Amino acid sequence: MIRPVFEPETLPVVATGADLPPVAGGRLTPDGLRARFEQRLSWAPEPIIEAPWRDTHVDPRVAAVLVPLVVREHGLTVLLTQRADHLNDHAGQVSFPGGRHEPFDADATATALREAQEEVGLAPSRVEILGALPDYLTGTGFRVTPVIGLVHPPFALKADALEVAEVFEVPLAFLMDPANHEERIFRYEGGERRFFAMPYPRAGSVPAEAGDERGNPVGGHHFIWGATAAMLRNFYRFLAA
Repeated sequence: MIRPVFEPETLPVVATGADLPPVAGGRLTPDGLRARFEQRLSWAPEPIIEAPWRDTHVDPRVAAVLVPLVVREHGLTVLLTQRADHLNDHAGQVSFPGGRHEPFDADATATALREAQEEVGLAPSRVEILGALPDYLTGTGFRVTPVIGLVHPPFALKADALEVAEVFEVPLAFLMDPANHEERIFRYEGGERRFFAMPYPRAGSVPAEAGDERGNPVGGHHFIWGATAAMLRNFYRFLAA
């Protein structure tokens, strides 16, 4: 199947999670997360809503990402990257540090920690692994294990300029607020694709009512969507269960 070209930010919002219950504030702390991962919870991941672009008869490529939760004085943040525009997979998109499993990786955690160190220079010694979420099958044919870890300052980052265009942090409370979860839809000949999006204002941006002549926010926003947003949505489901 030829992958249709579309601009996700221009597509309509067909639903949000505003009617879903919030996550209790105590669960968005290091101790709350540790306790959550120690429990045996009954919960269901979000149904996969991505339509596959590639041959579904081909085995998916195994990969892992680190969901780095940075321990800040004002609360936990999620460290994210903007991928370089020239990459073959998910070019220009917001993503977690991560990549394909290599034969020498002992497990998904090893893959996630190695990739995070290679991509953004995050030392594994600064990461406290809490656990993992269920694998997520992307529309581009990757089976991704999201590994959740607390990142303890101080730490230094050095982004690989060949892979990463930008590194930034978003408050975990914002991403775990279902009111900030958008569902968008792209219709094309032969089908449709639904996906989650969680736009987050860039530092220094201002609201649309005080924006430019078109009403757009000055400074723009980080457009978190696709597989990254879907895995964050699963994280919400896990914490809200």
